[in-house]
Amino acid sequence: MFKKTLCALALCLAFALPAIAATPVNINTADAQTIATSLDGVGLAKAQAIVAYRDAHGRFKSVDDVGNVKGMGVKTLARNRDAIRLSGATAAAKADTGTAAKPKRAKHTRKH
Repeated sequence: MFKKTLCALALCLAFALPAIAATPVNINTADAQTIATSLDGVGLAKAQAIVAYRDAHGRFKSVDDVGNVKGMGVKTLARNRDAIRLSGATAAAKADTGTAAKPKRAKHTRKH
């Protein structure tokens, strides 16, 4: 019985871990809401601090620069290092590309 419970728990964790993993996000262009939803362990307040730091000091030149933001600890930075982008599209922009409007079909005209 204990082995079955342990196996079920391990299986549940295996499926849950990808759901809590960080999503790649460009911290030089993303808004606070996008940063908060994309990075693991970063809430709206910390994301707003990242945006405020960026506004005051300019674009981040390295991922390590994010560590200068108040409230952004070493562990949080390490957990999100692979998801933090300095250039390219933000997570929200990539999601929008899949929902772009379809091109209109050409109208056919009839000759009378």
